[in-house]
Amino acid sequence: MKKVIIILLVFISTLNVFADGDINSVGSSSDKIDMSQEEIMSLYQQIELEDDFAFETFQRALAGYETYPCEKKEIITIIDYTKPSTEERLFIINLEKKELLFKTLVAHGKNTGLNLAVNFSNTGSSLKSSPGFYITAETYHGKHGYSLRLDGLEKGINDNARTRAIVMHGANYVSKDFIKAHMRLGRSWGCPAVPVELSKEIIDLIKGGSCLYIHANDENYLDQSIISKAKKIKNL
Repeated sequence: MKKVIIILLVFISTLNVFADGDINSVGSSSDKIDMSQEEIMSLYQQIELEDDFAFETFQRALAGYETYPCEKKEIITIIDYTKPSTEERLFIINLEKKELLFKTLVAHGKNTGLNLAVNFSNTGSSLKSSPGFYITAETYHGKHGYSLRLDGLEKGINDNARTRAIVMHGANYVSKDFIKAHMRLGRSWGCPAVPVELSKEIIDLIKGGSCLYIHANDENYLDQSIISKAKKIKNL
């Protein structure tokens, strides 16, 4: 009985959060995007993202950006793991300036797939990537050089990121030369590794509390995500 009451309270609180019927206005009272779908589409087109990733991916990214407590509000990073590793699939956007700052290659985990990212996990030693929303944290120097710690924000999906040492770092296997030789990027142990020559600039740009969204065509994630649940509630 107690468990039923707890589940009911969680469901009601989620309903209250999305009671206005617009998942894009979720978040704190300050710095809200508070945009209609038409306005988000306009922003998507102004930044000229049509050839980079689907509008729905951008819409989900903005909904999570407002839902989770990201302090560095002008920057959002989107990784689209529905694209093959041979394509540029990491995008850093300045929402205030409506500008795409970076578009580059990014690796996925060794056991997530070869060229395509298809298997995901939140478990230690799985060598798999985890989808969902993260907040960027502090930098440090480790075995991969200058690196950025990431904190997963979605329970059961990516919240073990810090204990798994899922970080952003540079890697020599993230390069066009590696693609030419192997027909795919090299793979990490679950980290979103980026080109070595861009790693410091990227890390310094997004560190310290910005939102990072890893999009994946993973049914388990899409079913469990708070953004998906909000959409289902909206359509009740």
